[in-house]
Amino acid sequence: MLTVPRVTPLPYLRCLYPLILLLSALSGRAAPAPDLPTAWNDIADSKAKLALVKLGRADTSDRAVQLARATASLDDQPVSDGDLRRAEATFAQLAQGHDELAEQAAYLQARVWQIHLAQPDYARAAELYRALAERNPRSHWAQLGLVKLALVQLYALPDPADPAARLAGAAALLSRVTEPTLQRDLQLQLGQAGIFYKQPLPSIIAHLVAADRIGGTPGAAGEDLILQIGELSLRAGDYATSRAYFERYLRDYEVNPRCFTVKEKLQQIAAHEAAAKGGRP
Repeated sequence: MLTVPRVTPLPYLRCLYPLILLLSALSGRAAPAPDLPTAWNDIADSKAKLALVKLGRADTSDRAVQLARATASLDDQPVSDGDLRRAEATFAQLAQGHDELAEQAAYLQARVWQIHLAQPDYARAAELYRALAERNPRSHWAQLGLVKLALVQLYALPDPADPAARLAGAAALLSRVTEPTLQRDLQLQLGQAGIFYKQPLPSIIAHLVAADRIGGTPGAAGEDLILQIGELSLRAGDYATSRAYFERYLRDYEVNPRCFTVKEKLQQIAAHEAAAKGGRP
């Protein structure tokens, strides 16, 4: 293995450092402005270190740079609780503004308490999501925060203990979420929580169908949603809905191997419907 020796600056070079710094200051050259969109793309692609390198020489008084740098630090492995708390403090400071950046910072502050710390504080996260929604309920970040608040209420907070009450509390947020895609996501959460808590099938199906009607469920999740509604409707005895969703699956995913099972489900529906017409159980 090639070992690169550590080079110690010569004494006369050390003497030049103050002069170099002075000349840099007198030159009036500021660090180049960072490409924030590229840095955010790096953050989204889990390339936190690369984003921080790009942001490293940027003006630290720029609020947008502060926000990007704090966000990147959340995933700059290895990350400690101390790092996370410093990022949270930055978000808290930036959230004191009155613009969209402040709303994004407030949302990220809540996320630190919800998912990033080794010991999450779900009550604190819920408090911050509620405060953001009260401040500007139509903001995208407030709306997104309400969807996250629903998750906290459904699974993380100790009260209410009754599953039906948990679901009712989260469902009450539906009227406050007006962005279609976020409304869809909340409906999906309610449907999946209903399955988790073994709630009555009609209420579960209603939430899943509402999500499907909004549309846009991405990738495999959209495919699974069609099958899930078909299967749950079959179990609930709603053969018309079950048939509609299974037939839709055959149209939309005709080359998928699961079509064989779907065709068997349609045969079951036909048998149930024939038995009902013949008066047999």
